[in-house]
Amino acid sequence: MRRWTAAAVSAAVVPVLGAGAAVAGLPVGQSRTGRMTWYDDEGTGACGTAIDAATEDLVAVPAAWWTTADPNNDPLCTGISVEVGYRGRSITVPVRDQCPGCPAEQIDLSRPAFQRLADPDLGVVDGITWKFVDSAAGGGGGAGEFGHVRELPAEAGAPAAG
Repeated sequence: MRRWTAAAVSAAVVPVLGAGAAVAGLPVGQSRTGRMTWYDDEGTGACGTAIDAATEDLVAVPAAWWTTADPNNDPLCTGISVEVGYRGRSITVPVRDQCPGCPAEQIDLSRPAFQRLADPDLGVVDGITWKFVDSAAGGGGGAGEFGHVRELPAEAGAPAAG
């Protein structure tokens, strides 16, 4: 599947006080609403490591969130994951790649990660929630190991799974 293109995002990334810890300008813990797509490329991800988005659980984060010229040295590549929620389910996946055509509120999941939340035939899913979490500090809200699906409690305001 090809990445969805959108107009370039020119807004600066500014940490929001009271919305969670900021790691080098990332609003860690701040919940966002947006869109998810999927891809299944194989090669070297933006963090400089080999990836296979057809078989691994990972996420490509929009270019707007990267803060260094050399993505290999970006804070996103040092223990940051993304927790994604949709229809009462949640997964946590490591940041391993960049989605240059994604607007700031869209994430591009690997095919298996997307499939844990929705049918890949949909291609694009709006109305997800997502947030950066510090995976080195055990972030992810108890989602467990990467890629494992966790049912969100009904009181979290999530619609029933289905």
